[in-house]
Amino acid sequence: MAGGTTARRGTPFSDRSGPAARKGTGAPMPPKDPKGSKAPEPPKSARGPGPREPGVRLRRGPVLALVAATAVLLAAGGTWVLYGSSWLRVEKVAATGMDVLTAEQVLGAAAVPVGAPLVSVDTDEIEGRVRGRLPRIDSVDVVRAWPHGIGLKVTERKPVLLIKKDANFVEVDASGVRFDTVPKAPAGVPVLELNAGRSPSARRFDEERLLHEAVLVAGALPEPIAKQTVQVKVGSYDSVVLELTGGRSVTWGSGEQSDAKGRALNALLKAAPKAARFDVSVPTAPAASGS
Repeated sequence: MAGGTTARRGTPFSDRSGPAARKGTGAPMPPKDPKGSKAPEPPKSARGPGPREPGVRLRRGPVLALVAATAVLLAAGGTWVLYGSSWLRVEKVAATGMDVLTAEQVLGAAAVPVGAPLVSVDTDEIEGRVRGRLPRIDSVDVVRAWPHGIGLKVTERKPVLLIKKDANFVEVDASGVRFDTVPKAPAGVPVLELNAGRSPSARRFDEERLLHEAVLVAGALPEPIAKQTVQVKVGSYDSVVLELTGGRSVTWGSGEQSDAKGRALNALLKAAPKAARFDVSVPTAPAASGS
């Protein structure tokens, strides 16, 4: 038609406000939810922790109860075996390591409760009883010998010096402990002779200090020499003399450097076996004389 608008046949008019009109103008509109209400939920793995499922609690409950009951039964059974049954009780007590003491003396001092549950025996208490009642014992090791025994391994004190007291002898060990009095002098242990009354150093060094010096000397003697030593004479702090078998004598000096003096004397006795007098007061320059 002249002067008007001509539309092509078969071509509908396009809606400028529809989707087709928004091509190239921005991001496409998301499709509408058919139900028109909610966005889709995230996957289950992305959700936060939820409440524990009832089925899990029902399965764990009986297992935990069974474990607890088993533990209680085991504990009760173990306690009964250790304390209530007759299987693990003290039936035998043995003592070893004695030289002078007898096993009867040690076992009597120990007073181990025979028939008591082995686990309840107080080993420290037994050790204290033995050492308290028998001063000759230096140490004792008390052990349980399962299933029915108690063992006592004792170590006795060794005398290195004797102190004459009336008709008896007081034994003194290397630590200066006076641990026993015996009627007869043990073989190979020297007797102390203390003559420090007129010494100028008597006021400074009393008898206990001089006894300490004598113990240092006697304890440092090599065993072969100790067996040959009859007396340890102390006139003052720095005047100690040993009397050996065969009328031989040794000028020792003080108790200082006793280990070195013992080694020097041992070498002198081997080098000059017929000498009668030895001097080790200066251990680096020992001397022997007489015959």
